[in-house]
Amino acid sequence: MSVTICQSMGFVVSALGIGGIIASTCMDQWSTQDLYNNPVTAVFNYQGLWRTCVRESSGFTECRGYFTILGLPAMFQAVRALMIVGIVLGILGLLVCIFALKCIRIGSMEDSAKANMTLTSGIMFIVAGLCAITGVSVFANMLVTNFWMSTANMYQGMQNVQNRYTFGSALFVGWVSGGLALVGGILMCLACRGLIPEESRYKAVSYNASGRNISYRTGPYKVGSGYEPETKIRKGAGYEEAAQSEDGRRSYPSKHDYV
Repeated sequence: MSVTICQSMGFVVSALGIGGIIASTCMDQWSTQDLYNNPVTAVFNYQGLWRTCVRESSGFTECRGYFTILGLPAMFQAVRALMIVGIVLGILGLLVCIFALKCIRIGSMEDSAKANMTLTSGIMFIVAGLCAITGVSVFANMLVTNFWMSTANMYQGMQNVQNRYTFGSALFVGWVSGGLALVGGILMCLACRGLIPEESRYKAVSYNASGRNISYRTGPYKVGSGYEPETKIRKGAGYEEAAQSEDGRRSYPSKHDYV
């Protein structure tokens, strides 16, 4: 029962994380204009991964996509790639996880196959969460660098060089979603241990003796070495050789036997 609960919780948490990663990737508020020195403005700018938008005080919003790829910074394109890889891995992990749920029986699928599929989906969720967290962190680092460069230019008297941008709501959504996907992947990996059958977890090994079994019997008998000559009995006229005695001495015929 605990395995089913852990697996179901991992699936639900991972699904929420993957949904949040998709939402953060599509959002336009990755960077928003800093209004610290100019709280009242007629134009408010914000940017996303796919387009930049301008919102006027009248409520009218105009967005324009990035119509170039080579003109964008390399780090910006890397963030795009990381988010797309995270989404693809997350969706594949969800598809695999659906068939790996213990509460869903498909044909004659064994528990060992479900355990392997659960572990695979968990690894996919972990990698997807790490990709999302890495992409959002790289973009946040770019914002921090540009913010302090713009601040330095402002103190030098060049206030109209460029606008300063700060963290948008999409960054926080991406961080939380990546963390959820990471936690869900860990829960799936933990549930995999409970799905492994007991006979495959512990395999008994039998050892056979190389030599043949030898039984020993206690008693007043002496154990021979195996190299004594065989006892021969000859019968003849007035002659007979007796068998070897227990103490190892041989008995010879007396003179009365020749009469």
